[in-house]
Amino acid sequence: MDRSARFISFEGIDGSGKSTQARLLAERLRDAGREVVLTREPGGSPGAEQIRRLVLEGDPDRWSPETELLLFTAARRDHLERTVRPALGRGAVVICDRFADSTRIYQGITRGDLRATVDRLHDLMIGCEPDLTFILDMAPATGLARARGRNGSEERFEDFGEALQARGRQGFLDLAAEFPGRCRVVAADRAPEEVARDIARLTDEALA
Repeated sequence: MDRSARFISFEGIDGSGKSTQARLLAERLRDAGREVVLTREPGGSPGAEQIRRLVLEGDPDRWSPETELLLFTAARRDHLERTVRPALGRGAVVICDRFADSTRIYQGITRGDLRATVDRLHDLMIGCEPDLTFILDMAPATGLARARGRNGSEERFEDFGEALQARGRQGFLDLAAEFPGRCRVVAADRAPEEVARDIARLTDEALA
C-alpha cells in the first residue's frame, strides 16, 4: 500500500450526518489535490450494492441478526476486494460512510449478543480497520427524526425505533473508548459547517 494512502470511516446512529460530512471531507481533500474515493457500506461495489437492497429495505423482521451479519460481511468483503484495497494500493484516500464498526454495534450489540462472532468473522474475512474513524454523536430522537425525514425506501433499521438508536449511540461511544487510537467523537447536533470544520482539523492532524 502506498504510504500516502489513508482509510477514513464515518460512523454514528441513523440521521447523524455521516453522508454529508463524508462528502464535505472528500470535496476538501480533492480541492487540496488528493485522489479521494468516496464510498459507503453496505455497498460501494456492484455486488455489495445488491446486498444493500436486501438488508436495508423491507420488514424489520425480514432477517435475523445472525443472517444480517453474514450478509453485511459478504457485502464488506466484496467492497474491500473491488473498491477499498485497489484505491489504497494506488495511494488514494478512501472515505467510507460506515464500515465494520456499524456491524459491531447493530448486529453485535443492539440487534443481538453477537459481538464475539462479529469480531471472529471480521478477523477471518476482512482483517483491516480504518486509519481514522469519526463517530458523529447525536441524540437518538434527533437522529431518528432526521432519518425518517428523508422519506426514502431504506428505512428498515429506522423502523426498529428510538430504543435501538439509543443503544446504538451508547455502543458507538463505548467503541470510541475501546479504540482511542483511531476514533474521534464529534458532536453532530450543530450546523454542518461547524461539524465539518472540526473534522477538517482532526483529519489534517491525522494526515500530517
